Amino acid sequence: MNDETMTYNYTVVRQFAVMTVVWGIVGMAVGVLIASQMAWPAMNFDTPWLTFGRLRPLHTNAVIFAFGGSALFATSYYAVQRTCHTTLFAPKLAQFTFWGWTAIIISAAITLPLGITSSKEYAELEWPIDLLITVVWISYAVVFFGTIATRKVKHIYVANWFFGSFILTVALLHVVNSAAIPVSLFKSYSAYAGVQDAMIQWWYGHNAVGFFLTAGFLGIMYYFLPKQAERPVYSYRLSVVHFWALAFTYIWAGPHHLHYTALPNWAQSTGMVFSLILLAPSWGGMINGIMTLSGAWDKLRSDPVLKFMIVSISFYGMSTFEGPMMAIKTVNALSHYTDWTVGHVHSGALGWVAFISIGAMYFLIPRLFGTQIYSKKLIEAHFWIATIGVVLYITAMWISGIMQGLMWRAINDDGTLTYSFVESVQSMHPFYVVRFMGGVLFLTGMLIMAYNVFKTIANRQPVTATIPAPAAAH
Repeated sequence: MNDETMTYNYTVVRQFAVMTVVWGIVGMAVGVLIASQMAWPAMNFDTPWLTFGRLRPLHTNAVIFAFGGSALFATSYYAVQRTCHTTLFAPKLAQFTFWGWTAIIISAAITLPLGITSSKEYAELEWPIDLLITVVWISYAVVFFGTIATRKVKHIYVANWFFGSFILTVALLHVVNSAAIPVSLFKSYSAYAGVQDAMIQWWYGHNAVGFFLTAGFLGIMYYFLPKQAERPVYSYRLSVVHFWALAFTYIWAGPHHLHYTALPNWAQSTGMVFSLILLAPSWGGMINGIMTLSGAWDKLRSDPVLKFMIVSISFYGMSTFEGPMMAIKTVNALSHYTDWTVGHVHSGALGWVAFISIGAMYFLIPRLFGTQIYSKKLIEAHFWIATIGVVLYITAMWISGIMQGLMWRAINDDGTLTYSFVESVQSMHPFYVVRFMGGVLFLTGMLIMAYNVFKTIANRQPVTATIPAPAAAH
């Protein structure tokens, strides 16, 4: 290494870390509004762009791609520099990914409430925005893999394998699923039709869960949990097995979203079988994460950031048990199209994705701004308020969903339906109120976090972290 001192590039990491908190509040506030509409329909105020159908895709895009995406950019840019002992490759391109991603999010916030949509789950944005997503994502890949290519240490740490697989797979999924024929500036039609369109959509949809919301966030777990716990990963060999098993298995699980549809039976069964196999690598990863705390369990008493991380991994374990169970055709016959699915999604989204992101941000932000966290007690309060919110939310949806499924399939002796659809809707109302309350608590936690982060940044000091010389590499 030459005599001049090299430093890590923290500018873009800071930008994404701060926006993670901002977009978290925006996305979850929209979620709370649409949850209120499910309980009290008048909450759409008879305004077209405030209706559930317009705001629901805005909510999913904001929490997955704005909040989750910003967390992934921030953590992957931070971790890849630190583990490769080098600064970010192409810093101007890294800066472009921030402003490009921000432009995408703002475009979504404008177009979706106006009803401009491709109507594809998690891929609702129209073709001009899709093209911008592709350009930004390719730039992200160049920065990330360029940094790995210029690394000063031979070994590629396992977190980077997870981040890398998420970047590559999401690129493939997005380009294939978003293929469309434009007919105007704001309207296009899918390049696929019928059951092929459904199959490609759920190959994309489930792998957006599998790689965007799982592999990427496992990268966060494998870097930030050992750092916060000050312990090595429980089993490095298991982490590598976890990676390859997950990467191979997840990609085939999409058809379980299409049970009892026009999709050929063999394709449905393939999706079911791979979903069940997926239980093994998922739980291997969960055990590896939780066992990293071996010999340091006492830290959970005094460290609320570690609480966020360990509870998130527990939710990952629960969600990845529940998912394969719901993929079994006989279980799916009861659960499909019900609130049980909504409960399952949010145990993963709030319990796993949001909690690990929040824990990582509480770790990162003080270090990025050269100061201590403003209030540890506020982190503790955030943890308990958010945890109660998640439990209320998912429990309400589990009960509501199973009740729905049972009411829809109940028949009288003469073969007629026991309950009308309206009766099932009426029975769900109290659970929708509880779901709304759970959402309010979770959002309250995010507002507490925003205040804590704001006060932390107000105390900031100039921070530059020096890259260790090759001799210091391990």
